[in-house]
Amino acid sequence: MKKFMSSLKRILALARKELFSWIISPSLWAITVFFLLFVSIWFFYLQRFFAMDTATLRPFFSAFPIVFILVIPVLTMKAWAEEKKLGSAEILFTLPFAEWELVLGKFLSCLVLLAAMLFLTIPVPLSLFPLGYFDLTRIFVEYSGAFLLGSTAAALGLFLSSVSKSQGAAFMGSAAVLLAATLANNFSSYLPPFISSLVNYFSLSFHFESFSRGLLDSRDIAYFLLSAGFFLFLNIQVLVFRKWS
Repeated sequence: MKKFMSSLKRILALARKELFSWIISPSLWAITVFFLLFVSIWFFYLQRFFAMDTATLRPFFSAFPIVFILVIPVLTMKAWAEEKKLGSAEILFTLPFAEWELVLGKFLSCLVLLAAMLFLTIPVPLSLFPLGYFDLTRIFVEYSGAFLLGSTAAALGLFLSSVSKSQGAAFMGSAAVLLAATLANNFSSYLPPFISSLVNYFSLSFHFESFSRGLLDSRDIAYFLLSAGFFLFLNIQVLVFRKWS
């Protein structure tokens, strides 16, 4: 128990350090404003909510997989690529941190930023409550799905940052993979059934669909959790290789 608490303190310390560096960074505020404007414009103008005459937020949450293609890479691109550029990664390796503690500290800071961004969108559904009956349970499920989706994307972004030589390469790599993983299921109907099922299985937006309908599907929850864990594991292995190579 004592060893676990020590590890937790180190993880939280690294997460606080990462969060502080983000708070004083103009890029965080810029990407947050972009995120809020994108989801609002998508919902009110592109999806034309007021013309739908239906009390549903599904079109609102359909924006999240799209906007995460750009937002998540910004949050993760400098996590390891910047450390390598500045040479501070070697300093981290000399500190009493295990590789998994370093990865979880970075990941936790991304989750806090993601949760904060999602929290800032809450005024949108709140402002619509007087216009009709909205199912609060469904909204909670939709937000949970958005958080799980963003968490998996963040784990992927951190892994790609660890194998990239620069922030630009990390951003482009993460955005390209997320774009493919998000939009792949839109073209799966043109593929043979077996390949179509395989594409859908690896599609982030496909597994987000049940959440956007207000449904908690254990298979989709497991997919997001296992995917995030897999990319975090790969990130740890990259650090172990770099430390001893």
